[in-house]
Amino acid sequence: MVVQAVSQKSIPHRIYWELTRGCNLRCLHCRANPTELAASDDLSTQNCLQIMDQIAEVCRPALVLTGGEPLLRSDLYELARYGKSKGFHMGLATNGTLVTASVAEAIRDAGMGRIGISIDGADAATHDSFRRVPGAFDGATAGIRNLKRLGLFVQINTSVTTQNAAQLEAMLDLMTGLEVDAWHLFLLVPVGCGLQIAPTMQVEAVEYERILNWIYEKSKTATIDLRAVCAPHFVRIRAQHIMEDKSRGIEPQPFIAPGTKAKTDAPAHSAKGCLAGTGMCFISHRGEVYPCGYLPVQAGDLKKQAFGTIWADSPVLQDLRDPNLLKGKCGICEFRHICEGCRARAYGMTGDYLAEEPFCIYNPLFPSALPTARIPEEGHG
Repeated sequence: MVVQAVSQKSIPHRIYWELTRGCNLRCLHCRANPTELAASDDLSTQNCLQIMDQIAEVCRPALVLTGGEPLLRSDLYELARYGKSKGFHMGLATNGTLVTASVAEAIRDAGMGRIGISIDGADAATHDSFRRVPGAFDGATAGIRNLKRLGLFVQINTSVTTQNAAQLEAMLDLMTGLEVDAWHLFLLVPVGCGLQIAPTMQVEAVEYERILNWIYEKSKTATIDLRAVCAPHFVRIRAQHIMEDKSRGIEPQPFIAPGTKAKTDAPAHSAKGCLAGTGMCFISHRGEVYPCGYLPVQAGDLKKQAFGTIWADSPVLQDLRDPNLLKGKCGICEFRHICEGCRARAYGMTGDYLAEEPFCIYNPLFPSALPTARIPEEGHG
């Protein structure tokens, strides 16, 4: 069964690379526990170029340079240009505060076509309290405008917590006003600093379900690419809605408003939920390979092994490619092949990356009606 699963998912389509843990912010949820402005054990430029050569032997993925804050690496643009020359679709994930007009031009000239910036509130008070640096919101929104003036594809990443869950409608208005191309909402995964804040800031499972239903409904008409991330049960919710519509003789509606899909370089929604170790992986600033950035179970070390060897032979990655190994209700769920549950959230809360998804309320033995598609009201998340 594992061999068949690997053959169907033989290459990673997306790789996230933490170039450094150095950062100019101190975000509450950061999985990296960042250092001040640099990390002494960051890979050298030469090491990074060699790793790109190894990746190119296996695939031509979307390669997202992240951190920490990747703009703190003086060789960022050199690495981006080299990746572009290898045929990678180069992307950048930044907090946006360092993206001046000249930096935006350098990002464009280096060939980074998709830029992700984190916004975690509808206003400066909410965002800055989460990022723990005054002025972070104003800096990020200024960075967004600098990028958009150059016509670059800008994606906003938001970590959904109790702090901002009641602001989602206002945030959607903000995203529309900033004329960004995509808004991806990440459900908090309890790893790194996120483990400490999870008891007070992690939205309850039933509220997650309501938020995911809200995303489903909004994504039909939003003028931007709207997605749920680190929430593989969204794929199950979408399938339930489609089946319900078909049973009532209703044709499923498109997820993105006419004309919007053409602006993106990827489908409106992935056909599969958790991609950790199957369609994607994560490289740490020291060259360690993990199934994803939130699942701290090492699959290999690029200082000792070739990327192709790790991707093909890692026992951890092989486990994640076989949904029949899933435990608990995930193991018997009829949606397990398209969802699989968040393996990082399962690990963070149970210590077992094959355990059932802790924040999915669906019970495959007793399927229930779809929850109301609304976001939590003020005072309830």
